[in-house]
Amino acid sequence: MERRAYGNTDMQVSILGFGGAEIGNKDLPTVEKLLHSALDAGLNVIDTAECYGNSEELIGKALAGRRSEYYLFTKCGHASGLDYPDWDPVLLEKTIDRSLQRLQVDYVDVIHLHSCSEEILRQGEVIEVLKKAKEQGKTRYIGYSGDTKDALYAVQTGVFDSLETSVNIADQEAIDLTIPEALQRGMGVIAKRPIANVAWQHDTLSEQDYAYPYWLRLGELNYDFLTDVQQGVETALRFTLSTPGVATAIVGTANPGRWQQNAELLAKGPLPQEAYEAIRRRWKEVAGADWVGKV
Repeated sequence: MERRAYGNTDMQVSILGFGGAEIGNKDLPTVEKLLHSALDAGLNVIDTAECYGNSEELIGKALAGRRSEYYLFTKCGHASGLDYPDWDPVLLEKTIDRSLQRLQVDYVDVIHLHSCSEEILRQGEVIEVLKKAKEQGKTRYIGYSGDTKDALYAVQTGVFDSLETSVNIADQEAIDLTIPEALQRGMGVIAKRPIANVAWQHDTLSEQDYAYPYWLRLGELNYDFLTDVQQGVETALRFTLSTPGVATAIVGTANPGRWQQNAELLAKGPLPQEAYEAIRRRWKEVAGADWVGKV
């Protein structure tokens, strides 16, 4: 699988990464199959968070013995069972240590602040906690995970090595707002939700469904390639990875065979420039002012 430089870090990351949000309620044998099949397919990025259920613990148990084969990213900021308010500096220190214990590692490659607001970032304390964790060797790099103007402020502080943000056919704000700024500062960029939660596969969705905003947008965008679900997945994934500056895209799945399938899709390389620009033009024609990045 193709690998790309991750900003100014020393990491060469696979263009496809494993997103750990969906495994938090799975059993260990299932997670072992998922993770080992991912590594065997050439993925070398595993991204999780303190608030993804048992995701960190399952990753730690499932991949004992293969630590040298992948880069490990996690996030901090939410209390997730600890009796502190979100973003409390003491909470951050405790959840970082808890993440290392759960993952059964001495360090991770990146810790991202998880969707922290600009208001809290401006106070500076959360940034200092991450800097301290880096100095102590608990993480090699620090980053920000989020979208819209919060992410823009985080990027413009110049203190982060990594930006994790939403980029897909239904969520393109970051392509103009934050990614160019991140590239100017040598940050690695990881795309979350690269296939827009495959929202187009549903005839209808509840307003409470996680993918509902994307489902609404795609109904208006009406891309012709979405008439076939599989073609839609291929085009959507290749679009995200054709976006200048995106180094890797994280996908979550419960199907161990999906990694090899996605790797085969990506073997075709970037979308032709004409196809990429057509998707961008359609977005600019249709997107409303409220079509901001989905946190």
